[in-house]
Amino acid sequence: MRWEPIHKPSRPPDPAPNLADYATERGRFDWAEARRALDGLPGDLGLNIAHEAVDRHAAGPRRDHVALRCLDRHGGRRDVTYGDLAERTNRFANALDDLGVAPGERVFVLMPRTLDLFVAALGTLKHRSVLCPLFPAFGPEPIRQRMTLGTATVLVTTPTLYRHKVAPIRDRLPALRHVLLSGGPEPAVSPAPGDGTGRSSPATATPPAIPEGTAQLATVLGAASSDYRIGPTDPQDMALLHFTSGTTGTPKGAVHVHEAVVSHHATGRLALDLHPDDVFWCTADPGWVTGTSYGIVSPLVHGVTSVVDEGDFDADRWYRVLEDEGVTVWYTAPTALRMLRQAGAELAGAHDLGRLRFVASVGEPLNPEIVVWGQETLGLPIHDNWWQTETGGIMIANYRAMDIRPGSMGRPLPGIEATVLVRDEDGEVVVGYDGRAVEAEDDQQGELALRPGWPSMFRGYLDDEARYRACFVGGWYRSGDLARRDAGGYFWFVGRGDDVIKSAGHLIGPFEVESVLLEHPAVAEAGVIGKPDATSGEVVKAFVTLRPGFEPSDELRLDLLGFARRRLGTAVAPREFAFDQHLPHTESGKIVRRLLRARELGLPEGDTSTVQVTR
Repeated sequence: MRWEPIHKPSRPPDPAPNLADYATERGRFDWAEARRALDGLPGDLGLNIAHEAVDRHAAGPRRDHVALRCLDRHGGRRDVTYGDLAERTNRFANALDDLGVAPGERVFVLMPRTLDLFVAALGTLKHRSVLCPLFPAFGPEPIRQRMTLGTATVLVTTPTLYRHKVAPIRDRLPALRHVLLSGGPEPAVSPAPGDGTGRSSPATATPPAIPEGTAQLATVLGAASSDYRIGPTDPQDMALLHFTSGTTGTPKGAVHVHEAVVSHHATGRLALDLHPDDVFWCTADPGWVTGTSYGIVSPLVHGVTSVVDEGDFDADRWYRVLEDEGVTVWYTAPTALRMLRQAGAELAGAHDLGRLRFVASVGEPLNPEIVVWGQETLGLPIHDNWWQTETGGIMIANYRAMDIRPGSMGRPLPGIEATVLVRDEDGEVVVGYDGRAVEAEDDQQGELALRPGWPSMFRGYLDDEARYRACFVGGWYRSGDLARRDAGGYFWFVGRGDDVIKSAGHLIGPFEVESVLLEHPAVAEAGVIGKPDATSGEVVKAFVTLRPGFEPSDELRLDLLGFARRRLGTAVAPREFAFDQHLPHTESGKIVRRLLRARELGLPEGDTSTVQVTR
C-alpha cells in the first residue's frame, strides 16, 4: 500500500535502500557471507561484539566520527567519537581486571541512558565478562531476583538507584563483590530552617561519604589504563544475559553469545536500512533487549552516530530531538507513537523533520491507524517489525522498499525461515506421525515459529535446560505468540499464546506480580491479567482475595498500589486492583487467569469443566 502524505517535510535525497528487492535478497542471502562482512579479532582470535562495535572503527578512518551524541535532561549535548569511546571502554575493561573480575563473570548495569552506561556495557564485552542490563524503573524485588539468578559479581549504577533500590537488598546478594557508582555522590539532604520536610538546603548541606561497599566509577576508571587488547573470544562465548518474564516461576535468563553481532549487523542493514552517514535514534531503554541490540550494538557496528537521550518521554522534547539532531532513522515503540498522535499534528508540524527518512517500531502490536498517522503527519509510514528477547534480533519486518500492509508485522528477514504451527485445544503444537510439527494454511491462526540456527538465537535459559528444550518442537522454535500468515507471505500478530502481559513494550510475568502481592498482610490470593489500554497496549490489573479481618476499601486499594510500586517498580506494578473473594480455580487449585480476563472484558468463558467457578 502506498500513500500520498497530507504533510511532507522537505527532505534531502535519500540513499538507495539496502534491501531493494525482497525476493532477490532472500535468494542470495547467506549467514556465512554476513559473518565475513565483519572483521573478527586481529590475529584470528575469534569474534567479539565490542571489537566490531568500537575498536575496528577507532582503528580506521571513522576514528573521529561521532559515535554517541549524549543529551542530558537539561538540554546539554556531548559528542563522543569512536576513538574516545575505544579509550573509555578500554579503561573499563582494565578496571575489571584491576578488581579481579574474571571473564565470564556477570556485570549488571542499572543505569539511566548516559555515556557511562555505554562505557560499562561495551567495556564489559571487551573484557569477555557477561553483560546483564536491568531496567531502572524496576523495584528492589525484580532487581534482587535477577541479580540472584544471574550471580551478579559487579553492579554499575547511580547513587540514587543504589540508595533506593539496591542498598535495601544488598545483604541478600552474597555474590555481589563490587558496586561502582556513576555520577558522583547524591546531593546532601538537610531540613530547611523551620521546614522539617527534609528538603535539600545547599547552604547547610554536608557532602555525604560514598556509601559503604561502593566505589566511584570515575575514580576507578581514572586509575585504569586506556590501552587494552581484547583476549581470544570464541563466537559461542556468553556475552549477554537478558531476563524475560514467564507465566509461572522465576524470570528466565536468556543467554546470548558474541556471534549475535552477525545478526545485529545484518538486521541493521536490511531491516533498519542503516547507512554510514545516518544519525540513528533508538528510544528503547538498554534495560530491555531492544535497547541493547539496537540502542547499543547495531548502530555502533555500522559506524553511525547514535543519539542517546537521558530524558523521559515528552512529545515536544522528542520532536525537538528529531529536528535538532537531524535524526535520519528512528526506532521507537508503538506506545510512544500513540502518545505523539494524542499530542496532535500541530505540534509535529511545528518542527522540521526533513532529514527523517525511515521510521520503525517494535515491542507490541502496531495499530494500522498509527501506520497511516505516520504517513499523514510525519510524511513517512511506520514500519512495524517483530522479534523477541530469545531471538536477539529482528526476525520479521516491513522493509523500506517493500509495500506495507498496515497492521502486519511484515515478512521474514532474509536468512530467517518463519511459519505458523497448528495448535490443539490445549495450546500444544500438533506433531504428525513423522515427528514434524504441522504447519497452518494461509490465514489460519496458530503459533508463530522459526527455524533455529540464526546467529543471535539464544543458546539457553540460564541454569534451566528443561525450560529451553520445551521451546522447540518438530524442528521449530516456538515463539509463544499467536499469528497468521496471508497468501502474500505477510505475518499478522494475533496475541500472546500464554498469560504474559505486554505493557508499553515490556513483558510482565503475572506470576512475578502475584508473588509480591501475596507478601502483603491483607492478601490471601492474587490473580493478575493484562487489560487492554489504548495507549500502553495492556495495563496490569490485579484481582485479590483478602485475608480474614480485612475489608475492601479505597484506603486498602491505595495501600496495595503503593506496596506494589515500592517492591516492583512502576513499570511492573498493577495499575488497577479489584477485590474478589471467589477467584476461579482449577481442580488442582491454580487460579484461572483466562476466566478473570473473560469476566473483565465480557468475553465468553469457554470450557469450564475442569474449573471450580464461583461468583
